[in-house]
Amino acid sequence: MRPTPRSDASAIPDFFTETRSATESLTADLPIEDMVAQSMEDASPAKWHLAHTTWFFEEFILRPYAPHYRSPDDRFAYLFNSYYVQAGPRFARAQRGMIGRPTVAEVMAYRAGVDAALEDLIRAGDAPLDLVELGCHHEMQHQELLLTDLLHLLSLNPLEPAYKAPGPAALADPAPLTWIDCAGGLVEVGHDGAGFAFDCETPRHRTYVAPYRLASRAVTNREWIAFIEAGGYRTPELWLSDGWGAAEREGWEAPLYWRREDEGWVAFGLRGTQPVDPDAPVAHISFYEADAFARWAGKRLPTEAEWELAAREPIDGNFVETGRLRPKPAAGDGLAQMWGDVWEWTQSPYAPYPGYRPPAGAIGEYNGKFMINQMTLRGGSCASDAAHIRATYRNFFYPGDRWQFSGLRLAISL
Repeated sequence: MRPTPRSDASAIPDFFTETRSATESLTADLPIEDMVAQSMEDASPAKWHLAHTTWFFEEFILRPYAPHYRSPDDRFAYLFNSYYVQAGPRFARAQRGMIGRPTVAEVMAYRAGVDAALEDLIRAGDAPLDLVELGCHHEMQHQELLLTDLLHLLSLNPLEPAYKAPGPAALADPAPLTWIDCAGGLVEVGHDGAGFAFDCETPRHRTYVAPYRLASRAVTNREWIAFIEAGGYRTPELWLSDGWGAAEREGWEAPLYWRREDEGWVAFGLRGTQPVDPDAPVAHISFYEADAFARWAGKRLPTEAEWELAAREPIDGNFVETGRLRPKPAAGDGLAQMWGDVWEWTQSPYAPYPGYRPPAGAIGEYNGKFMINQMTLRGGSCASDAAHIRATYRNFFYPGDRWQFSGLRLAISL
């Protein structure tokens, strides 16, 4: 099984060029010092992201399909393979910040060489365009990870350096919370085969969804502050056992990057430290926190089938292309913020759909082997590329993870 190519295969060469250029634009203004450090095992240096996404195209396309291609250094495969066991041994993930060499300049030269070789292969008509497209979407995932990993790194610096200069908060008349009735029924979910999708979005299948109500927007910072002030982080009966253990062990008292000052709550973000916008969606919370808030509010998290069933409007939202780099308040009537702003935790474990089979070979390690102990999120964030998001897209993280732009939307059973 191979990934489904775009309906217009002629667009894939330009898609490749645009994707590679977009990654480099994210790091164009970064000092080298910010590109090589690693803040924790779950995060990788920006330089590593630049190199790993290049290795992906080299390993899965150039090596098997371009017989005359030669890597500038075969040892790069050891340094920049992430978790593809079938592709060979890998450098320890927790030590990626120790990779001083190759230099940033050498990594950029590596990227340029792989790009040129792949473009030659495409022009010759010998490139597997489905794998090129998969590599582009893989790189778009790493574009978002590059930003969130960098945010975590910068947050640990006492100087609180900003990735981009601070800008004015988005102005909007905040949308009131209303409830959208959803009939449910026997529905089909999963990718329908038209256009690109990751294998974990398939096969499309039927599932029963009971009638429910979905909140018209994401939970806001104002609502989260009410949860804090009501003792939400000090009330164990609201929490799952593992979540309460994590909160106690790690000292959670508010979302990641928040701190209380005399004037109120402030948060560190990609645009530096700024006052918490009360009407913007809360971000950087774990599944455990989202679940505890939902229980405190007398509601619940939606299932991913419920979320997907409701996500019918065109994909338009606060994505990375807007340049805001932070969630913004919802505006208008009806269902809002399904796209962009924050990834929304669901109550659904990241598990295989009925009949799922991973692709053969190392590519099959992309998603399938992670279908355990993680929870599903939907909708994209302010650090996601709009072209990367679909109603069927399934993001997944461990329930204690907080460094992504992760938030929540509430649901009610009928």
